[in-house]
Amino acid sequence: MLGVVAGVCTGYVIQAGREPTPLPPLSQPVVRQAKGAPEPLSAAQDRQVRTEGDLRKLLLKAPGGARDNPLGVGRDGWMNLSEYAQTFNKPDVAFRGQLRSQFRRAAVASWRTGGTRIVEIHLVQYRQEESMGASQQADNGEYWAEREPGSHGWEIPSTDDGMAYADSTPDRKSGYVPVYSAEAHAWRGDIAMEIYAYDTSPIPKKDIMDLAERQVGRL
Repeated sequence: MLGVVAGVCTGYVIQAGREPTPLPPLSQPVVRQAKGAPEPLSAAQDRQVRTEGDLRKLLLKAPGGARDNPLGVGRDGWMNLSEYAQTFNKPDVAFRGQLRSQFRRAAVASWRTGGTRIVEIHLVQYRQEESMGASQQADNGEYWAEREPGSHGWEIPSTDDGMAYADSTPDRKSGYVPVYSAEAHAWRGDIAMEIYAYDTSPIPKKDIMDLAERQVGRL
C-alpha cells in the first residue's frame, strides 16, 4: 500500500512539473461548399421570403373601376382572429377551431363591381407547428361549399386539391333580393386561400375560376 501511494504521489509531482498542453484553437478552417451542390435560393425564388413579409401584397388587386365594399371586414387589409371568426355562421365555434389550427394572421381584400357584384378574398396563414392548418382550412371550406343548394364545382389548375364553386340556386331571405354566390378554396404552404363572390344574378364559372387561378398564381 505504501508503494502504491508513493507511486501516485510521484506521478502527481512529475505531472505538475510539466508544461500545460495547449488547447486546440477555437476557430476551425472554413468548410467549402461541395462541388455540384445547389446555390441558395434568391429572394425572388424563395416562396417563404414572400409569405413572411406583408401578406397583403399577395392579394389580388381590385380591377379598374371597382369601388370599396361598405360591408367588408377587417381594417387596413388585415383581420384579427376575432374578426375572422365573425365571417362564419357560428363565430364561437370557429374561434376555438382556429385556435386549435394555430391561426397566425389573415389578410383581406374586398370590392364591388357593376351594380351588385361583391368579391372578398381571404389569405389565412397558420403556424403549422403541430398540424397542417392551411390544407385543413381549405378542406373545410370545400366540404361546406359542396353542400350548398345547386352547387357546381371545378378543380383549380396548379393546385393539389383546390376547388371553385358556383351556385345555380340563390339564397332567399324574406325582405331581401335573392343572392347567388360563388367561392373558391385552395392552399399553398401555410396559407389558405378563400374567395367569395355574391351577385343578384348567377355568377359564371369563368368569373370565379379567373379569380381563383390568378390568386393562386400570386401565391
